[in-house]
Amino acid sequence: MSGGDHLDFEIRPNPAPVSDADRAALLANPGFGRIFTDHMVTVRYADGKGWYEPRVEARAPIPMDPASAVLHYAQEIFEGLKAYTTPDGGVAMFRPDANANRFNQSAARMAMPALPVETFLQSLHEIIKIDRNWIPEDPEGSLYLRPFAYASEVFLGVRPATEYLYLVIASPVGPYFSGGVKPVSIWVTPDFTRAAPGGTGAAKCGGNYAAGLSAQAEASEHGCDQVVYLDAVERKYIDELGGMNVFLVLDDGSLITPPLTGTILPGITRDSVIKLAELAGRKVEERPISLQEWREGAASGRVREAFACGTAAVITPIGTIKSEDGDFAVADGDFAVADGGSGEVTMAIRKELVDIQRGRAEDPFGWVHRVL
Repeated sequence: MSGGDHLDFEIRPNPAPVSDADRAALLANPGFGRIFTDHMVTVRYADGKGWYEPRVEARAPIPMDPASAVLHYAQEIFEGLKAYTTPDGGVAMFRPDANANRFNQSAARMAMPALPVETFLQSLHEIIKIDRNWIPEDPEGSLYLRPFAYASEVFLGVRPATEYLYLVIASPVGPYFSGGVKPVSIWVTPDFTRAAPGGTGAAKCGGNYAAGLSAQAEASEHGCDQVVYLDAVERKYIDELGGMNVFLVLDDGSLITPPLTGTILPGITRDSVIKLAELAGRKVEERPISLQEWREGAASGRVREAFACGTAAVITPIGTIKSEDGDFAVADGDFAVADGGSGEVTMAIRKELVDIQRGRAEDPFGWVHRVL
């Protein structure tokens, strides 16, 4: 360890990595989040000492005392981003600095120590370099990176922990949709809310997702792919899906999306969509959107398309909205799009974003972060 924020990672190669043949067999159909690479990153933290012992080592179970604070008080945060192969055979990430900043915003909300941005980025570089061969050759494949940190102190007491462990694991993944991009159906939950003002809605912590599992199960019971939440105060405004932000496309080509008021996750894909749309001359308005406005807009033709966005699926068209008050399609009657939801604006933005991520198009914002 050297001075300042810089840490020198100790590299301990896995003595028994997966064989080339076995890895090739796994990569033939990796799915999403089912298989993992040979290595992981670990960095420890202690009050008064800071971050120390940065390592790249063989991926293995983590020894954990049953009194570890995370198991009792849920001090835990995570991020998700991808590494892609580029047309020239290199490897790049998309806006990892934004993930680093959001990671620290989550840490602040959960009373956890900030991780230097340089350390966050270096940890991603290290695991990509050592596990480069795990990136699928499929042009739609990528290496999904999962940085996370949790309270590792052995202590039972309701206070911020004094010891933490930061890790990065990696998972080779194929396209999120095995049959191509298709419109999803969403269920408006009448009983559950995702987050309230002053809560942890803007933090990427596991508890937010655990609290949403019942609502997702409710959506599945109603034949829907995803759940959409309404605000916790008035129960009338669109919040976000279980793990994705929402956009509506209006008949003049403009976009509207719920504002960042502290109750929804500030998605990096969301921010990228806004910037790309504005660069293309589209008006983007961040404001409250009521379910009633969406329903009436779909019926009148004012709302022509809708999509959800996030790291895993990038941009996902929304086709049908189901609720206790009746179902409706995003674009009804004479305004319906050809395949039930994958509108022209939605798919154009999706293509532009994916082409930038994979180095197939000009990057006007300097978002692509070259690794190899």
